[in-house]
Amino acid sequence: MSRVVGIDLGTTYSAVAVADAGGSAAIVRNREGENITPSVVMFQGETVIVGSQAKRSAATAPDHVVQFVKRYMGEPNPVYTSESGVPFRPEEISALVLKRLKEDAEMMLGETVDQAVITVPAYFDDARRNATKDAGRIAGLDVLRIVNEPTAAALAYGIERAEDTAEIGTVLVYDLGGGTFDVTVMRVEDGEYDVIATDGDRNLGGFDWDGALMEHLNQTFMAAGGRDLTDDGALLAELRDKAEIAKRTLSNAPQAVVVLSADGRHEQIRVTREKFEEITAHLLDRTRVITEGVLEEAKLSWDGIDRVLLVGGSTRMPMVHALVQRLSGREPERGINQDEVVALGAALVGLDAQVRAQQAAEKRKYVGAGADVTSSPGDGLARLTKGRVKSIKDVTSQSLGMVATDADDHGRQYNAVIVPRNTTVPARKSDVFRTLADQQTRLRVAVTEGDDEDLDFVTTVGESTLDIPPYPVGAPFEVFYSYDVDGIIHVEVKDLTSGKWLGEFEIERPGNLGSQELAELTDRVARTTAL
Repeated sequence: MSRVVGIDLGTTYSAVAVADAGGSAAIVRNREGENITPSVVMFQGETVIVGSQAKRSAATAPDHVVQFVKRYMGEPNPVYTSESGVPFRPEEISALVLKRLKEDAEMMLGETVDQAVITVPAYFDDARRNATKDAGRIAGLDVLRIVNEPTAAALAYGIERAEDTAEIGTVLVYDLGGGTFDVTVMRVEDGEYDVIATDGDRNLGGFDWDGALMEHLNQTFMAAGGRDLTDDGALLAELRDKAEIAKRTLSNAPQAVVVLSADGRHEQIRVTREKFEEITAHLLDRTRVITEGVLEEAKLSWDGIDRVLLVGGSTRMPMVHALVQRLSGREPERGINQDEVVALGAALVGLDAQVRAQQAAEKRKYVGAGADVTSSPGDGLARLTKGRVKSIKDVTSQSLGMVATDADDHGRQYNAVIVPRNTTVPARKSDVFRTLADQQTRLRVAVTEGDDEDLDFVTTVGESTLDIPPYPVGAPFEVFYSYDVDGIIHVEVKDLTSGKWLGEFEIERPGNLGSQELAELTDRVARTTAL
């Protein structure tokens, strides 16, 4: 069996890690000897360049560089069209990044890598989780698990502190990355990792801090008589690059100087840390609102939190540390490198998945090919880590429901929640729905994500229509939702009149790839030379 790697597929940077048989995880460096790889793809004719060289070319060849694609995962529209007119979906761009990571890992490890655990923001919905899994498949990887980033980070953090005699207790993971934000409250006790509540914003991250600084710099340049830099693709890319550098400088120094040039005009713009914090205060406050909401969901106050863990490169900004310290009343911890901790945790989950697969294969030798030989997540780690990790239990980040019709309210349609948010996964729950007309022969199951009863404030993930017997009005059908450990939805329907199962059916997800598209993109990426 080949080695399983853990991959943190980030908005701005990605990382790969691998765990050894002793339960220790380590980062696998890329071909340039770096621990993290920019999640940037550049197209040069038929050649694809991924990583640092592509990132360096963003300002000089913006029309041929694709970055921040994680923000578009699960959306059907292409994010790039080549000079020859070939459209590239987010899954394919992500697959090119994953292919590069896979090849680098094989080069460094000296062995084949075809199995992986890939992390996603806890708040990613079904479409985005499926899209991430598809990206892995397109890259030639068997994706064993999709794992929430805060959960992976807490796992790596817990392993690192395993020798500490102090109990880890209840941990709040504040995860601010390049493009997404998550907060997770988790109980870690005696090797058991139990997520209590999680929430986030998939469109909030360092990217947005860059954007606010870009706007400030551009307005200042225009006020000095310069042109609008956002009107030109190359100037805009250069502005973004300089804003990102200035942001990083301001994390270590009280001020930064940015030189902007256009049409022969040059301006030196000085930005203080205080000004940067002022123009991004609204972004930081959004993280506060989400954090306090998760505590409320968990039915905890800050007094009930034992440790606060900062994860993600954007938590290096002093304003983040100050906010979390002020809210929690304690010093937040960073532990392992913020850019690497998620990949390290994913590698540990990958080790567990590999061990469980080996255990299943061994059992089948003795009990037969058709036997149920599944084991709980964490079984492998419990053995390999000598009890330091016994179980890993995550929760749903989204409520799952179904579009229902209220026959007593003029046929009003509403969202009927079946699996509430923050339910421990894997989960299986059901509700009974009844036919609306005599001799009705079709049953529509439209799966929703969201808490609100009003359909305008939830997302319809996908739907399917089933043929049913022509019963009288009010015939009952039980709809079962299963939410697996990857956070992906499965639906089954039972005819309660006949007692027969109508079976599990495939949800038609308009935002995800069909099987034929998946096969075509897999073949195309396999034939692509990625440098």
